Amino acid sequence: MAINFTANEVKVNLKNRTKLKAFIKELFTREGQGLKNLQYVFCSDEYLLEINQEFLQHDTLTDIVTFELGEDPNITEGEIYISIDRVRDNAEKFKVTEEQELHRVIFHGALHLCGYKDKTKEQSANMRAKENEAIEMYFGIKIS
Repeated sequence: MAINFTANEVKVNLKNRTKLKAFIKELFTREGQGLKNLQYVFCSDEYLLEINQEFLQHDTLTDIVTFELGEDPNITEGEIYISIDRVRDNAEKFKVTEEQELHRVIFHGALHLCGYKDKTKEQSANMRAKENEAIEMYFGIKIS
């Protein structure tokens, strides 16, 4: 089981990578989802927009794009692309630290790979609750 973090032409300050990898593995275990390989790629808005346009035919900026690459629905092999530009803007917009927002998006991608969706209002509310639960567990804080 491997979890990797790489940066594509951006600088990202990702602290405690060993703790974070262990937490992500635990998140998959709690959700009853196997995990084989997970690649996080931190990038710019421009880079992620190209991915969004090419692979999803969406012409919008986004903070994250998640791809399930495996053939077994019970064992995750995936790639998660995260725009550091969006993370910074959203941290300011939602009045949270960049570290907290980065982790929210990291957990959001993992939750997608565990089967959670966010297309409807109800799905989005459920996803947000799961993100908050993960942030609370990881940082030991209460999200109101």
